[in-house]
Amino acid sequence: MLHSRFLRVVVLPALLLVLAGLGLGCYYETNDDVSITLLLQGSTAAAPVTDLHLYFHGLAPVLAGLYQHWPGLPWYGLLLYALLYLATVLSFAVLDKLLRGRLAGTRIFLVLLCFFGLAWLEHGLWFNYVRVPVLLAGTALLLAAQRPTRRRVLAVAVLALALAWLIRPSAALLGLVAAGPGALWLAGRRGASLAGAGLALLLLASASLLLTRTPAEASYRTLDVLKSNVNDYELYRTTPATSADTLGLQALAHWALGDSTLVNAGLFGRATRFEAGHFLSQVAPGKLQVWGSLLGRDYFALLILLAVGWLLVARSRRYPQRQSFWLVQLFFGGLLLGLGVVLKLPPRLGMPVFSLWTLTTLIYFLRDTRRPLPRLAPAFFAVLTLLLIAYAFKTAHRRQVLRQEREQGLTVLLPAQAATQRGAVLVTAGLEAAYKSQSPFRVLRFAPHSVLSLTGWPTLDPSQPALRARLTGRRALVPALVQLAQRPTTHWWLAPETVPWLSAYLAAQGWRMSVRPRSAGTAPATGLPQPYAVDVEKMK
Repeated sequence: MLHSRFLRVVVLPALLLVLAGLGLGCYYETNDDVSITLLLQGSTAAAPVTDLHLYFHGLAPVLAGLYQHWPGLPWYGLLLYALLYLATVLSFAVLDKLLRGRLAGTRIFLVLLCFFGLAWLEHGLWFNYVRVPVLLAGTALLLAAQRPTRRRVLAVAVLALALAWLIRPSAALLGLVAAGPGALWLAGRRGASLAGAGLALLLLASASLLLTRTPAEASYRTLDVLKSNVNDYELYRTTPATSADTLGLQALAHWALGDSTLVNAGLFGRATRFEAGHFLSQVAPGKLQVWGSLLGRDYFALLILLAVGWLLVARSRRYPQRQSFWLVQLFFGGLLLGLGVVLKLPPRLGMPVFSLWTLTTLIYFLRDTRRPLPRLAPAFFAVLTLLLIAYAFKTAHRRQVLRQEREQGLTVLLPAQAATQRGAVLVTAGLEAAYKSQSPFRVLRFAPHSVLSLTGWPTLDPSQPALRARLTGRRALVPALVQLAQRPTTHWWLAPETVPWLSAYLAAQGWRMSVRPRSAGTAPATGLPQPYAVDVEKMK
């Protein structure tokens, strides 16, 4: 393996991903992936959802069909991990060619192993679908720039770029932008042409998607952006003027987006606004502090490794294009700062950008095969060893936390799932908190169209009114909830903090809700729902 290019580039990534998965496990970073899977399965919709509107363009019907024919297999996880493997192969191919002929096979193997351990391991361990398009688009561009005359390589790069766009267009664009400097260093003007062509291709595809959207899809996209500006990015300040606006903003805070008469574009126009002064003085400093702590906590190993590269360039004039090197470092710093302060920098974006930053920096040092490799002092290898040890301890601690979160989530998901198999319909608020840290390779088997979620981003999905109509004959949320409350087969799983909001929401519509826990057992973990008995009656 150590002396075979095929084994290093194709077999080694598969072995590393499999061994990491077996040894550490695989865990979802957020609730997004399970939420998407349940829509594809049709558990949280009237039928399997074949159009997710914002992502998995063209892939959603394939996945939905696979779940219909072979429901016991984790098709979503298998597809995305296969594409993560492809991105890993592309990154290894770029590094291997830079090192081949300059290092022995054993040393190349060690470099690839260190790169995977520090810059890639997290992608399989702490998984989220957004990681895949960022990495896939970025590594595709780098591979094409490194081998611009190889038609087969260009075909693979275009395919990878297209798949990245299909999964999440904005994430594919981010990956392409982050890999741009590396493409320039690998192929000069041709690299710039490839990056420009890729960018134009993605923008053209995104424009065609916008031009062909239906009014329902346009409304969904608009509300998705608006709710993210408030809940995720904290760009808008809330300024309710009426009790209805206050109730709508409370619903928004709980991610209860299913009532279009309450949460709509008008609510955002009336009760939210961007105030530059407020954002810069009240919001941005807090986000900047969180950004700094995240960099030090989650990316310390790569930051120190990058700092070694900065020191090498600062101390020696033997490196060409030193000015462009510093401009690229400023570019990545600005990109991360913009993501962290203007938007946000979750690990599913931060680590892929850091991986591409590290790969780009390695390209700078290794791109000129005519020059000898820089001589590294023993102190460098001592630092590298300490980083690997420190990162191993951090990863072990993260694994322990994720396993605990998974087990806590299963204490809710397994009984809820079993209830649907016995014919129950679940009305849930906060169930999505249990999706976090679940395994991509474990299939949750809720009965078809058996889960009506009151919270979470899927409540905004256009499939939800049809689900309510199938369950109750009523598309509107409140009448559907009233009917479901009258049925003994309805099970209510509510996070305790959502109960006061739900009671106030129904009271505003003229209904009184009485709630009592079904069991007096151990209280669930913070944020997780528990079963309640719920009665709803008309106010007199």
